[in-house]
Amino acid sequence: MYDLIIVGGGPAGLTAAVYAIRKRLNVLLVSKDLGGKTNYRLALPWVEEYQVIKGLEVVDKFRNELEYLDFARHIEVVDKVEKKGEQFIVTTRGGAALESKAVILATGTRQTRMGVPGEKEYTMKGLCYSALSYAPLFIDKSVLVIGDEDLALRSAGELSTVAKEVTIVCAGEKKFDTPLGLKLKRAGNVNIMKDCEVVEVQGDAYARKLLLKDKTGKVREIEADGMFVEKALVANTDMVKDLAKLDEQGRIVVDTNCRTSVPGLFAAGDVTNNYAEQVLIAVGEGAKAALSAYDYLLPAL
Repeated sequence: MYDLIIVGGGPAGLTAAVYAIRKRLNVLLVSKDLGGKTNYRLALPWVEEYQVIKGLEVVDKFRNELEYLDFARHIEVVDKVEKKGEQFIVTTRGGAALESKAVILATGTRQTRMGVPGEKEYTMKGLCYSALSYAPLFIDKSVLVIGDEDLALRSAGELSTVAKEVTIVCAGEKKFDTPLGLKLKRAGNVNIMKDCEVVEVQGDAYARKLLLKDKTGKVREIEADGMFVEKALVANTDMVKDLAKLDEQGRIVVDTNCRTSVPGLFAAGDVTNNYAEQVLIAVGEGAKAALSAYDYLLPAL
């Protein structure tokens, strides 16, 4: 029986684990890897290593601390989290049933991908899924944003403040009747290509162009310095979908102390309904979740 099990090895989970260890809790971090999204970095031909502050560097200290603490980590996917009485049962893909008094869920989100030829090959090589993280690298550059939901408009809006040209590739304009959408329509450096479908990503060492098919079936090419797939983010909450309260987007609802609707179950990082999907915010929320879990456990320690 553990005091605390942390599910997820990204920035929030790693931070929570280290804080919990320092509080002398009997803690186990269960995840398919350590580092999460910080293991990936967008490569661009005009950007040198020293110009980028990597999220990986922020969490490396925590990861290094856990890498030599074998007793505090279990590298495996979690399939389900249940609560039976006052205890939680965390079931892994391999069939292990791990018991704990409290759980922190820090499983993050996954991107909705296009599923077209070239996408996998050029991911993080000129093609990325987080304009909010990398927009400052596109000063005076041309950039493509693929998507027509709120995330795509928000990303295009931020890019439009620094880029020379932003082209939004979308199926329609259903989200453009908003203050941000109307601003993008009026912006001199923003083009909207509606009724288009991406059929392929092409390039050399980096993604250089998209092949687009319009509603008539005609295929055309469009080139840019970089491209962002900005479709909906999907929260990794399948393991608690029957346990915790989720919002309309499927994210775990938490209060300011990272507490969920279930006593003893906490959540931190991108998987929650907190604002912004950023590494430093996830780090802070991970620390907060660990401290909140400690307060919950303290009377029984």
